[in-house]
Amino acid sequence: VAPLRDPGVAGLQDGATIDEHAGRYADAAAKLDQALKLSPQSPDLLQDRAEIAVRQQDYPLAEKLARQSWQLGPKSGSLCARNMQTVVEMRLQAGDQAGADAARQGVQQCHIAGVNRF
Repeated sequence: VAPLRDPGVAGLQDGATIDEHAGRYADAAAKLDQALKLSPQSPDLLQDRAEIAVRQQDYPLAEKLARQSWQLGPKSGSLCARNMQTVVEMRLQAGDQAGADAARQGVQQCHIAGVNRF
């Protein structure tokens, strides 16, 4: 069950997506920061902001936000995998192979095998 999106947050998030596609990363970041003020515990907003931080080459912020999103998020599924893949890339950027390997294991743990139906 997915909660209803707050229209104000949704508008900011949609605007940030448009800005990101147009290469206006500072504008996208500003919109997502505004949305996070309205909904600070939103794992999807935090991950979107982390991905913009990557585009802006603010790697420490990107990793921090991805980890925060993971802590608040479902620990499985696509958002979890995006969180952990961001951490993998940021650890590689920092030259931390052991940290990247640990995060890769986290990506694998985000994928839950389906039920055998035979």
